[in-house]
Amino acid sequence: MSTNLDALVSPEAPVRTALKRTILMCKPSYFTVVYRINPWMDPAVPTDTALAVAQWQTLYDTYVGLGFDVHLIDPIDGLPDMVYAANGGFVIDNIAYGAAFTYPQRQPEGPAYMDWFRENGFDVRVPQEINEGEGDFLLVGDVILAGTGFRSASNSHEEVSAIYGRPVITLNLVNPNFYHLDTAIAVLDDTNIAYLPSAFDEPSLAILRERYPDAVIATEEDAAILGLNSYSDGYNVVIAARAKDFERQLRERGYNPIGVDLSELLLGGGGVKCCTLELRR
Repeated sequence: MSTNLDALVSPEAPVRTALKRTILMCKPSYFTVVYRINPWMDPAVPTDTALAVAQWQTLYDTYVGLGFDVHLIDPIDGLPDMVYAANGGFVIDNIAYGAAFTYPQRQPEGPAYMDWFRENGFDVRVPQEINEGEGDFLLVGDVILAGTGFRSASNSHEEVSAIYGRPVITLNLVNPNFYHLDTAIAVLDDTNIAYLPSAFDEPSLAILRERYPDAVIATEEDAAILGLNSYSDGYNVVIAARAKDFERQLRERGYNPIGVDLSELLLGGGGVKCCTLELRR
C-alpha cells in the first residue's frame, strides 16, 4: 500500500531546493571497537566489520543517487575510526583546516587527511589548536557554529575565525553522549537547523533560541540513536532510519528525509554526518 507523502507536508512549508554537494568519505575496511574514547564505545561488544562496510555502502550509494560528487580517502589499517571522515578537517573556500585530535588513538588521522587535502589541491592550514574538524564546526549560511566542552578546544574557534574571516559562534556541550557538535545539531540549509536542547548549557541555548527561533527540536529518543547526526543538501536530508519523529518533523517542513541504517557504526559513536566531510571549493 502506497503512502501519499505530499499529504504529510504542511501547507505552509516553503519549497526546499536541493544543492549539489561535494563530499569526502572513508570506507570502514578496518572498523572495529578496540578502545573506549566516548560513551558509545565498548570493546566488550562484538563488532561486524563486513556489516559496517555494507551499511556504509548504502550511505555511499544514497549520496551517489542524489547526484553528490563523492571522493574517497583510502582507509589505513590500525585507524578504525577513520571512517568518521567529518572529523578529518573543515573545508571552506578551498581552504582545509586540519584536525588535531584529543585522543592518541585518533591523532594519526589528522596528518592522513591533510595529506589527502594537499594531494587534491586544497590550501591546507595545519592546526595549532586541538579540534576535530566538522565534528565541532558547522557552517550555517555565513556563520560557523563551533562546539567545545569535550573534544575541540575553545581556542580553536579563534583560529578558525582568523583563517576563514567569518563569524564563529561558540556553543558549550554538556552531555558526554553528545561530545561533538554534529551529534547535537543538524544543519538543514543556510538558515535552518535542528538541535537537542539538553546537549547544551543555558548560555548556548539562549544563543540557539535567539538565532534559530524556528529550529526543529529533536526528541531525546531520536538524539539517542544519533538522529541529529544527519546530512542535508537543502531538500534531501539523510538521517538515521530509526529517527521517526525527526523524519516526521522534517517532512512537515518540506524536506525529504531519507533513512539509512548505520547501526554498526553507531557502536563507534558515529552516524550519517560523522561519515561525511563536506568539501567546499
